[in-house]
Amino acid sequence: MAGYKTPRGLGKGVSALLGEDVEISDFRKPVGYINKEVANPSEPKPSADILRIPVGMIEPNPFQPRVTFDEDALQELAESIRTLGLIQPITVKRVSSEKYQIISGERRFRACKLSGMEMIPAYIRDANEQGMLEMAIVENIQRENLDPIEVAMSYQRLIDECDLTQEQMAQRVGKKRTSVTNYLRLLNLPDKVQHDLKVGLISVGHAKVILGINDEKLQENLCDAVIKDDLSVRQLEEKIKKLDRPAAKEDTEDGDLPEQYYKVLEQLGKVFGDNISLKRSSSGKGSITLRFNSDEEMQKLLELIEK
Repeated sequence: MAGYKTPRGLGKGVSALLGEDVEISDFRKPVGYINKEVANPSEPKPSADILRIPVGMIEPNPFQPRVTFDEDALQELAESIRTLGLIQPITVKRVSSEKYQIISGERRFRACKLSGMEMIPAYIRDANEQGMLEMAIVENIQRENLDPIEVAMSYQRLIDECDLTQEQMAQRVGKKRTSVTNYLRLLNLPDKVQHDLKVGLISVGHAKVILGINDEKLQENLCDAVIKDDLSVRQLEEKIKKLDRPAAKEDTEDGDLPEQYYKVLEQLGKVFGDNISLKRSSSGKGSITLRFNSDEEMQKLLELIEK
């Protein structure tokens, strides 16, 4: 496994990307989830929609292994939520008509409370019947009005909540496996870039190019440049070349990577979810980057290797 080393000689800051001063925040409005509030449904059913739940009706998972959260990081996330809204909703299960328990997203939930949010966007897992839940999510994916981030989050839900591999999921939704992988990679983008993709300020093509950069701040600056100058995907690639960084090659064909690469990503994904990035040159050289959140994840990786 190889880490990413920042090339020398860049020496160009935000001004090189954006030119004269411009207030990009004027383009951004918080993501909102409206007209989908919880109303104490009498007949719970599996939900693929995002519903808004009063913060007082949500409680942490008592079996959450993570008991400490970095306060500075929480404050930073809370500030991001105030500016952009919650990009990736939490997932909860229905305990009673007035109580929901967190399945995943406690850090996001805490940051939402810090930001002053009174209603928290969430997926609700009501059903014990996994097949019904799987069907609800697949039906949601087949809607024509989903944005790329919503599609990516739905794919991730099928993996996490329905215990499907990427290959099984691709079969369920009738997509090529490479297409599924490319959508899941979008969830590795910074929140600002996910927001701009979600609301249509940049395209999936722009996002793929930005994914080729491993510097989060530079990713955000490039996204700002696309919005400010209305750059095409090709123009964005040219701008990156001028910064002495190679632009990412878009993954548009089924044969972009050999099959064994996707099997490696699938196995590692069982431990790290979408916190994985893989790069491979035409010569076959490349690197895998893993981002882990706890000692428990590393223990799972060790067990996977030993098996």
